[in-house]
Amino acid sequence: MPELPEVEVVRRGLDDHVVGRAFVTSRVTGSRVARRHLPGPQHLADALLGRRVASAQRRGKYLWVTFEDVGPGSAGSADATVPLDRREGAVADDALVIHLGMSGQVLVESADSPLEKHAHAVFDLSAPVKLSPPRKSGERAGSGEAVDAPGVTDASERPRSEPSAQQMRFVDQRTFGGLFLDDLTVAHGREVPASIAHIAPDPLEEAFDAGAVARLMRSKDVAIKRMLLDQGIVSGIGNIYADEALWRAQVHGRRPGRMLTKTQLIGVLTAAQDVMRSALDHGGTSFDALYVNVNGASGYFDRSLDAYGQQGKPCRRCGTLIVREQFMNRSSHFCPTCQKPPRTMDGS
Repeated sequence: MPELPEVEVVRRGLDDHVVGRAFVTSRVTGSRVARRHLPGPQHLADALLGRRVASAQRRGKYLWVTFEDVGPGSAGSADATVPLDRREGAVADDALVIHLGMSGQVLVESADSPLEKHAHAVFDLSAPVKLSPPRKSGERAGSGEAVDAPGVTDASERPRSEPSAQQMRFVDQRTFGGLFLDDLTVAHGREVPASIAHIAPDPLEEAFDAGAVARLMRSKDVAIKRMLLDQGIVSGIGNIYADEALWRAQVHGRRPGRMLTKTQLIGVLTAAQDVMRSALDHGGTSFDALYVNVNGASGYFDRSLDAYGQQGKPCRRCGTLIVREQFMNRSSHFCPTCQKPPRTMDGS
């Protein structure tokens, strides 16, 4: 499954290539990709037609785009000349949630590029317009300062003189991911889709409070790795980065929170922040050609992993061989010398 850095790489790609553009055509095929949009794929396609993307946002592993608020009756309009609401920060009260699942990809490609076999949604993009920046981090994006030419309602109407026209495509080989519209609500100081209001801020968010999270962890008789994977405590950390953070902090994943000091717990959370930032510098962790950014480029942070997938190799810190063991129906990787296990190994 993609983790926070991989999703953030996709979000940055959307921010660079899709924000400020309208969906001048909208095609969603197959009920599975729209299974969480209960009215179905055609309703989703119609609801997105003509809407201009205001921002690309993320919390943890969840990704969504917001839209310009162009007033009542604007949703579904294919006319890009509809005057935009000029109020600073005005955006619609819903968002398109993009769930990548295990193999979902969001690609921005030339409309002339061959269509991928597993492309389940295709949106022709208008030329971009300049958008007012958010007032501060985490707020919704501002309204457009310009509008472009009228949109088209069908790809066949696109002028042949525009070979650089681009599309946003949602490609999913295994179809575990999907798209759906969701209302926005406030949770932990930000507007987020209502379906993810229950998850905690992630370690790279401005709202993340490492001290408060450490205090919560220290109050629990639960393994530290289990808590790192609990999206209600801290979001965005999956198996790869949990193992890497614990290795950097020299803490065994089965140690209960109550057995660790606040300083140790903050050290683990800081290590999680550091390792995810490092992964972002490399474009995410890629073990699979399916993990790509919007331009189809894979990350390569997997070459820099210290614990995850390194079983049988010497620890870079002390030379002891890295061990792999089962944990919560998945694998944990650790150095038995640097990360001393607790006396009881019940995995609680």
